Amino acid sequence: MHLDMDAFFASIEQRDNPEYRGRPVVIGAMPGNRGVVATCSYEARAFGIHSAMSISEAYRRCPDAIYLLPDMNRYIAASQQIMKCLQAISPVIEPASIDEAYLDISGLQRLFGSPEEIGQRTKALIQDSLNLTASVGIGPNRLIAKLASDAQKPNGLTVIAPEDVLSFLSPMPVSNLRGAGKQMQKIFNRLQTHTIEQLREIPLAKLQHHFGDKGGTHFYNQSRGIASNHVGVERERQSISKETTFNEDISDQDILHNTLLWLSSEVARIARHEQLSGTVITLKIRLQGFETHTKQRRLNKLTNSNRLIFQTGLELYRSSGFVGQPLRLIGISISGWEDGNNHQADLFSTPAQDERDSSLYKTLDKITQRFGKEKLTLGTYRKPKTD
Repeated sequence: MHLDMDAFFASIEQRDNPEYRGRPVVIGAMPGNRGVVATCSYEARAFGIHSAMSISEAYRRCPDAIYLLPDMNRYIAASQQIMKCLQAISPVIEPASIDEAYLDISGLQRLFGSPEEIGQRTKALIQDSLNLTASVGIGPNRLIAKLASDAQKPNGLTVIAPEDVLSFLSPMPVSNLRGAGKQMQKIFNRLQTHTIEQLREIPLAKLQHHFGDKGGTHFYNQSRGIASNHVGVERERQSISKETTFNEDISDQDILHNTLLWLSSEVARIARHEQLSGTVITLKIRLQGFETHTKQRRLNKLTNSNRLIFQTGLELYRSSGFVGQPLRLIGISISGWEDGNNHQADLFSTPAQDERDSSLYKTLDKITQRFGKEKLTLGTYRKPKTD
């Protein structure tokens, strides 16, 4: 079962502010500033507004909407309540984001009834506990459950039996499949393939020729409803990464320096929170025309230090051969884990410096956890304005 809350942030605002109900509500940046829509109410979607749209375009389409900055503390508290509700349904839950989760409901029929009854019970529990609506999809695997939860939004419930999977998928656009982004869509267009039923007619070898062995097999299986049915965390994350895409291609070194500093601090903060330290730093840059390059360095010591991640990323950028060229995207990641409790100093630091850094980062992390990001930062960097 896949559960997806309906316009989650906007629905919380409408629930808590009666004067917002029935009106278009847009959560994200404020008009007059650069930024994007995080989410919006269904009333706003009637104007064509959607997530990731620039706030200026959203305002052009609906200047009379209610524009709000996100209140993440309130949204996180509601998310935690939702997960508690789900624990009353199934012991096996995999949160997918702040407002959605997968549940393994196999074997629960004797306790709660049919899949439809389990779905209704889940929706009612959330409605009663939080006065919010959710859409639920139930199917034989993750792919079908996720597509089913999207099928009748908002406040929907869709159950797809195994024998109905192919007919359920057939009329859908190929863009509904996992991994079918803009670049993949261009290939589908060249193949004159628009629906999943049309995709299913293409031989595996031809798909592998156009999408690669892994990608071709991925789309071949999805078109037949073949996907993982595992729910739960299978393994620890392979890396922690942060990247950002600029509104316009950027060559200004101060902006790139500032952005890399911010990204490095976010990667380091998450690593410390998860008690992870790594030895591999990877820089990702994207040029005009989606030409993407990565450069990697393995450190001699473990780290989750803002300073060392940033310094390594900056050195990789300076040695990349692309300094001065306009960049569309820049990102940084850390991998090569060992337990954060076994953290060692970096090669060029001193014990005293490491101790000062450790104390500083602990303080900074505590302030960030309590008051939110960007309330206190190191140096002079600010979060970059991006897409």
